[in-house]
Amino acid sequence: MGRALVWDATCVDSLAASHLPSTSQKAAAAAESAQMLKRPKMFLLRQAVSNARQLAPSVRAMSSKGPLVDLTVDNDGVAIMTLQRPPVNSLNLDLLKEISKSLDDVAKNKSRGMILTSSSPTVFSAGLDIMEMYKPDMKRAEEFWTTLQDVWFKLYGSSFATAAAINGHAPAGGCLLSMSCEYRAMVGGKFTIGLNETALGIVAPKWFMDTMCRTISMRQAELALTTAKMFTVDEALKCELIDEIATDKADAINKCKTFLKKFEKIPPLARAITKLKMREEPIKNLQTSRQADVQEFLSFLKNPKVQQSLEMYIQALKQKAAK
Repeated sequence: MGRALVWDATCVDSLAASHLPSTSQKAAAAAESAQMLKRPKMFLLRQAVSNARQLAPSVRAMSSKGPLVDLTVDNDGVAIMTLQRPPVNSLNLDLLKEISKSLDDVAKNKSRGMILTSSSPTVFSAGLDIMEMYKPDMKRAEEFWTTLQDVWFKLYGSSFATAAAINGHAPAGGCLLSMSCEYRAMVGGKFTIGLNETALGIVAPKWFMDTMCRTISMRQAELALTTAKMFTVDEALKCELIDEIATDKADAINKCKTFLKKFEKIPPLARAITKLKMREEPIKNLQTSRQADVQEFLSFLKNPKVQQSLEMYIQALKQKAAK
């Protein structure tokens, strides 16, 4: 395949080959994001203080049913965000924008916690939509990657507590979303989860790696990343990639709610600052290298060999789906 790629192009792997999908932030929001990156090191903690102080007041009801994300908040202040881009919740620009907006809504709603799940009965998320990278418009490709970065910043660095109810396969980008949460309950069965980029000659971005290394042990993460390991549910539990096994989606959501209840008697400000102190290093790393990360992604998209490889992969999926 030639030179290895350095980003996640795993829209659909072998577990979902039959589901090949068909093929901005506004300027003010982009400007605000840029200014955020220029703020001093204590920004994360000040943001935590600002957001966490708002967690204690009463929670207003919220319901937002978009075409790609369903967001509801119960009377206890727990938000449930459901990905609903059939058939496999592949992460294209539109879905990433909806996730980003929904994360903003959860923060503004003063939610006490959020549960991330999927409307699909078999796939949590199959990862990034490869069609965003095949013969792309470069302006859209840049927006796609920066929006993915934004989603990770907002989810991994949220001041509110987060949990993932993983009710299906979660390869690549789907695994990243779940690892960005603080707790994971996965439905048992023949589902798998992991960062399998190297199987396609792709190198996961450093911030993907950092997220995995802060979820499971460094040794386990190195082996998993270099061998494209897709963990079974039992294996994921054993290495602590997930925290519990659930019988079904409803049970997974209930387990997530039980986790969130652990913080009921913990002062929100102390909890939020502690979380962000623990997660500050990988967040700062990406903030520092964000533009370089984007440019590296775009440079590979311009590589003819990369585009040829993507075309071969897409054709292989189409042929497998036609059988």
